[in-house]
Amino acid sequence: MQRSLFTAISGLNNHQTKLDVIGNNIANVNTTAFKSGRVRFADILNQTLRGASAPQDNRGGINPMQVGLGMQLAAIDNNHTQGNLQSTGRELDMAIQGNGFFIVSDGRQKYFTRDGSFARGADGFLVNSANGFQVMGWMAGADGSTDITQPPGSLNIPLGFKAEARATAQMIFGGNLNASVQPLSGGAFPLEMDIYDSLGNVHTLEIEFEKTEVNLWTWQAYLKDGDAFIGSGSGSIIFNEQGSVASGQQGTFTLNPIPGGSSLEGSEPLKILLDFSALSQLVGETDALLRRQDGFPMGILNAFNMDSTGIIAGAYSNGMVVSLGQIALGRFENPEGLIKVGANMFQSSANSGDVFIGAPGTQGRGKIETSTLEMSNVNIAFEFTEIITTSRAFQANSRVITSSDELLQEVVNLKR
Repeated sequence: MQRSLFTAISGLNNHQTKLDVIGNNIANVNTTAFKSGRVRFADILNQTLRGASAPQDNRGGINPMQVGLGMQLAAIDNNHTQGNLQSTGRELDMAIQGNGFFIVSDGRQKYFTRDGSFARGADGFLVNSANGFQVMGWMAGADGSTDITQPPGSLNIPLGFKAEARATAQMIFGGNLNASVQPLSGGAFPLEMDIYDSLGNVHTLEIEFEKTEVNLWTWQAYLKDGDAFIGSGSGSIIFNEQGSVASGQQGTFTLNPIPGGSSLEGSEPLKILLDFSALSQLVGETDALLRRQDGFPMGILNAFNMDSTGIIAGAYSNGMVVSLGQIALGRFENPEGLIKVGANMFQSSANSGDVFIGAPGTQGRGKIETSTLEMSNVNIAFEFTEIITTSRAFQANSRVITSSDELLQEVVNLKR
């Protein structure tokens, strides 16, 4: 039998496989975050009819004489180039601008996906809207911070749940104290601020600043309770020649025990750290102010949003905006080595390398675009061109089989 028959058959089979891949690409032209495939061919075994010989004396060398025995699939690659981004206006739709993958889990195994069409389940967990797999990240602690060194877990957004009141424990000040004020010139600069007790009640804390010497200011803190001033806190702040705080960066206000009959009765004792390190003493208007205090009253989680680093910020009815958690992204050294497992998801393989999990926007991981989805990266014009070349190659291989059959027919007809 002729070698050309089997050579042509290898061409038919493998071009059919290429057409299958092209068909899958076109079928997924509108699939969210789909990554197209590409088929590459290689020649197969060659039969050597005559080997090569080196030049000798006055005769030149002879090249080898070989007959190829067909072709084979060299690879079916996944094209992980970025797809175009499409705005959806839906707050839980997310796309990754750059490298990286969202991490989802069915409770037993982790999967990786570029499809960020997420939703909140009835239990508040952030999930893939198509299959219910939970999105992985880090929940924030009581202080709103996330520890991204820990393994990621499920993310919960408890809309409608209340945040317990928290007493003020830290106050950070900023602004300027006028350096041109003369020491002991009469009068002190009072600053009134709201603070919270452990029950969520709001109170007024007053701090008076007074310049007593060159580059030296003293302060006294009181809690206003009707006509009374309760609690204790005092200290001094020394500034250097550049107007920055040299010593006295921190002080403490305490109210322990709680006086009977006061507006704080029934709440826990107060101990508030006062941070003055950001104050300055320069010539100019005195505009010292409270930049931040960490207490708040009870509130209900009404809304949330996300930023490009994956941080989920919750907005409470008490006006507080608190970090609820952060979405995790995974990065691979060789994303083309990932295994497609369906439902727009991938699994790691021996050649993809280990996953490096971290926060969006760090160490080569892309940033998150909210209210946006990544589109398929299939190039429809290229795929139709590939259909033409593949179908013509299939047709040509079939003609080789027809021609080989005609030659065999002639051989059979030698005996009549």
